[in-house]
Amino acid sequence: MKSFLNISLSVVLTGSFIAAGFQAQAGNPERAGQAGASQLLINPYARSSGWAGANGARSKGLESQYTNVAGIAGTRKTELMFARSSWLVGTGININTFGLTQKVGETGAIGLGIMSINAGKIERTTEDQPEGGLGTFTPRFTNIALSYAKGFSDNISGGITLRVISEGIDNVKAQGVSIDAGIQYHTGKYDQVHLGVALKNVGPKMQYKGDGLSTQRTVTNAYGNEYQLTINNKSAAFELPALLNISAAYDIYLLKDSTGRSKTHRVSLAGNFTSNSFTKDNFLVGVEYGWKDMVMVRAGMVTEKGIFKGEGNRTTAFTGPSCGATFEIPFGQKKSTFGIDYSYRFTNPFGGVHSFGARINL
Repeated sequence: MKSFLNISLSVVLTGSFIAAGFQAQAGNPERAGQAGASQLLINPYARSSGWAGANGARSKGLESQYTNVAGIAGTRKTELMFARSSWLVGTGININTFGLTQKVGETGAIGLGIMSINAGKIERTTEDQPEGGLGTFTPRFTNIALSYAKGFSDNISGGITLRVISEGIDNVKAQGVSIDAGIQYHTGKYDQVHLGVALKNVGPKMQYKGDGLSTQRTVTNAYGNEYQLTINNKSAAFELPALLNISAAYDIYLLKDSTGRSKTHRVSLAGNFTSNSFTKDNFLVGVEYGWKDMVMVRAGMVTEKGIFKGEGNRTTAFTGPSCGATFEIPFGQKKSTFGIDYSYRFTNPFGGVHSFGARINL
């Protein structure tokens, strides 16, 4: 069974990264807006978003479902997590994410993550009543991800994610599936060098369907008789926003003990290049300081072409900087921990993005 899983995972990862080369070359900012399911590009987690998502090479646990799924293999035993983001403060959009990861066997781990976006209430209008007065509707977006990751050696781990995507309103919906794949590699005398590659959001096209695409029309026949006719419209299919992440990180231990390193004072530098298929490519950089893995503060920066040239050239509400902090409290004899995460991402317009998270590592 283990041999079968190893072979299957290796085949999937190899095929995914071969496809990534073609996908990366297809990236073109002129295609912006042609893809759908853009919620797949949202990082809902407070810890990784604090340093701009640049930590894909060294992420661990459930947050790795967004950065690099291979990091799920780093789950110690059981991890439970909940996160909430106030997205673009002033829009009324809230994102709730929860899930768990569980160690399976000696080197494997599975993860389940659910992300739900509530876009608030929007006034319902029609062609006949453009001023509204018909009540409200609420767009909803939900992603359910199931992941498996495995450590192939002390230095290499890989993983895959199957994600079910659902979005729409009460009478129009679209559903689809996507696959993520990732590899992490750790090396160095003190295991301080981290490398990672992840391919995300690969899947078939999605299409909206439902009664909301139908319209009623009054038709007059040749004899002057009128009757109601229902016209069913068909929406165009849209692609998923596939992307490729290439990341690296380096840990600096400021104090040394008998092993040659000490986690009392750690500084980690991280960088990530994102090749997007439908938007501009991104360069992400971040830094984190950790004290005994109990207190961590971090900062990051997202850059892309034109982001610092003002609103006329910037194609995103995000202005680049982000910051965050974590407090990890140990408890019990099994070295379990309870952690609280926070991050803030700067935007213009709107009031930025506040993300809060809580996790238990058993």
